[in-house]
Amino acid sequence: MQLDSLDPSTPLPAQLAEKTGPIVLVNTFVVPEGKTDEVIAAFRADAAFLKSRPGFLSAQLHRGTAGSNLLLNVAVWESTEALADAFADPAFHRSAHQFPEGVRILPHVYEKIAVPGVCVA
Repeated sequence: MQLDSLDPSTPLPAQLAEKTGPIVLVNTFVVPEGKTDEVIAAFRADAAFLKSRPGFLSAQLHRGTAGSNLLLNVAVWESTEALADAFADPAFHRSAHQFPEGVRILPHVYEKIAVPGVCVA
């Protein structure tokens, strides 16, 4: 598994250090050909642990269309502190190592914003 920054100017540790919430963690998974089922199984184990942690609200996994090798997870957390605590747990590191060789993961933390006439924060 390779963990990369979607925005190199804002690495994940810097995002988690900012005290804010609620937040959305978006993980893009670049999956090697033929490994989608293995990644989904690893995601299931990973998500089962994260669901048990304080501050977890929801998660939804998406698959790219038209033969894409991308998966996208959208997880909602009460705060960056709750997410950082979950990530710091040694049990999370054990579950994260279940992803198959060659998977590239690009996590990024977001906050909702309001766009008048379109969406609310």
